[in-house]
Amino acid sequence: MDELQVVEFVATYLKKKGFSEAENALQAEIQRNKSSNNTNPIDILNDPELSKFFRTFSESEDGPARYQDEYSKLRSWTYSSLDLYKHELLHVLYPVFIHCFMDLVAKGHIQEARTFFNNFREDHEMMHLRDLQKLEGVLSPSHLEEMEFAHSLRHSKVNIKICQVLYLFLFTSLHQNTYIVKKSNHCQSFYQYSYELLLQYLHKTQSTKMLGIINERINFQVSPGQPSSISDDAEIVTLIGSNQDAANQINQKEVHWGLLEDSLENRLEKTGLISDSEKAEGENKEAEIDENKKRPVEGGKQGASIKKLKKDKAINATAKTSRLEANTVSTAPRVKPDLALPVMPTEVEQSILEDLRNRVHLSSAALPSVSFYTFINTHNGLNCASISQDGSLVAGGFSDSSLKVWDMAKLGQQAVSSGLQGENDTTPREDIIGPNGRKRSYTLYQGHSGPVYSASFSPLGDFILSSSADTTIRLWSTKLNANLVCYKGHNYPVWDVQFNPQGHYFASSSHDRTARIWSMDRIQPLRIMAGHLSDVDCVRWHINCNYIATGSSDKTVRLWDVSSGECVRIFIGHRSMILSLAMSPDGRYMASGDEDGTIMMWDLASGRCVTPLMGHTSCVWTLAYSCEGSLLASGSADCTVKLWDVTTSTKVLKTEEKSGTNRLRSLKTLPTKSTPVYSLQFSRRNLLFAAGALSKTS
Repeated sequence: MDELQVVEFVATYLKKKGFSEAENALQAEIQRNKSSNNTNPIDILNDPELSKFFRTFSESEDGPARYQDEYSKLRSWTYSSLDLYKHELLHVLYPVFIHCFMDLVAKGHIQEARTFFNNFREDHEMMHLRDLQKLEGVLSPSHLEEMEFAHSLRHSKVNIKICQVLYLFLFTSLHQNTYIVKKSNHCQSFYQYSYELLLQYLHKTQSTKMLGIINERINFQVSPGQPSSISDDAEIVTLIGSNQDAANQINQKEVHWGLLEDSLENRLEKTGLISDSEKAEGENKEAEIDENKKRPVEGGKQGASIKKLKKDKAINATAKTSRLEANTVSTAPRVKPDLALPVMPTEVEQSILEDLRNRVHLSSAALPSVSFYTFINTHNGLNCASISQDGSLVAGGFSDSSLKVWDMAKLGQQAVSSGLQGENDTTPREDIIGPNGRKRSYTLYQGHSGPVYSASFSPLGDFILSSSADTTIRLWSTKLNANLVCYKGHNYPVWDVQFNPQGHYFASSSHDRTARIWSMDRIQPLRIMAGHLSDVDCVRWHINCNYIATGSSDKTVRLWDVSSGECVRIFIGHRSMILSLAMSPDGRYMASGDEDGTIMMWDLASGRCVTPLMGHTSCVWTLAYSCEGSLLASGSADCTVKLWDVTTSTKVLKTEEKSGTNRLRSLKTLPTKSTPVYSLQFSRRNLLFAAGALSKTS
């Protein structure tokens, strides 16, 4: 059906309806255009108004039944396709399914919509269970506008990556026609074929509902090659807003991801000081030379000496590998801070430098030691946990609006003297008396009027922040054991609060869909970051203090410039709400964990997903990079801590960038005794601290 046939179709319609004047005007306009050669081609495929018109025109009285019938045929064809194409075709089914359901609801066919939903929901429960549970609550047309999730779906498109061959194959099957196509590496040629297929479809009026939804609700990104080459892409199916062009434009902004110019690590490198591990390597080399000089000639002794030499070489190789991986931080570019950062006391600076000199270099061959703090007898009241930089203080936020802080040094001393274990919650503390006359093992901070959802220690451990359902943030002194400031600004519960890596400044995130930047000496926020479409569930500072990252229930992560308050990156790829974030020590990468147990590592410069991590079976509540950035630790509600090899994965990805497969290697899984992991923290010496609440006793 070409453009001339469309004109004839319209003219016939006007004539049958008796619109003679309109018909004459149309014919006269056509003649004038022919004489002046002033004809504009019609692009129905890329014109949403025309697409919607033809879709509405093609609807008949048996509309509800056609949704069920056409989707069932498309589903059967998909599952009977070749295995090579089936993987990608299944991605098309889900958006078609949810939009069929919402279209039926919007037209008032509630009962038919529920029947349709229940008949086919099982196909999508494994990958989209959370979304389906939300859509179950859509019971009337008004719910489509009132429910935030449904509203975003109705006003957004689904972005699907698909290979060239399959793109044409899909549209051909919808029209039940066969076409001979020349091979091409350009997407435009395939869009031309789909345009012709659409006109043919309008002529035969087959699969009207499915084709209408695909044209109007799905944005295909056609990739060259076979389906298997893009089947593992993390962004193969993503929800995009109507302003996708604006998002792409945001991701073109420059991001300075390097380290601070005057950081302690930078000073340590300039001084030329070497760590104990490097000294040990030097000693090993000297010992190896001496051993070669003194090596006996006798056969038995010579064999033993060779074995020892091989062992020493293996140790030296491991140390060298660890040191090379640690150098990724030192090669990062240096940037100037946009904030006026506080000056660190000399004695504190010396203490930190000592920790850096004695840092253990971690790698895939040298995993960290882990110290796990277990909360017992919490009665499901523990909402969050936080650990100070050196692991000496552990805090817990509770549903009864209290914040409790344990001093591990005093707890350990008294546990030894009284014969109790360090994890026992009944160990007394000398200077604090409880309401029943018994001594407490913790310092109790009271002041909030709602559950405490987050806590964060300052870099030196002398302050702690807490955020609550009462919409406030409170600053406490761990030296004075008192509340210093109550910060008010959010209008709804504050889900997360995090201190700046250098102290003094902090960031918060809330149910009011905003993140805010604060300083300790001001009761009002310095910046308000607005742009997320739902709750901002977590927030994290960049290592150079010039940016903050926010994770949201809208399934996106955003990076914000602290000085301007502007969004400079939008990371799209997660399929559920983001619960945790972590920044790599060199500032180049960011990791994010979601409700489904998926972790993604992002390149801040490009805004793209480097690689996804699949392994956890429940929510990922906490993430932490080792100090040199070679390892990533993740803690989950599935009661495990996982260690991932970051350095090897990024090296492989650079050499084989086009493959797009999952290469992030899981090094080790550390299970707990029925204890979901709430918090992870690497000390400056690379000891990994973890905390969680025992959920049940064995």
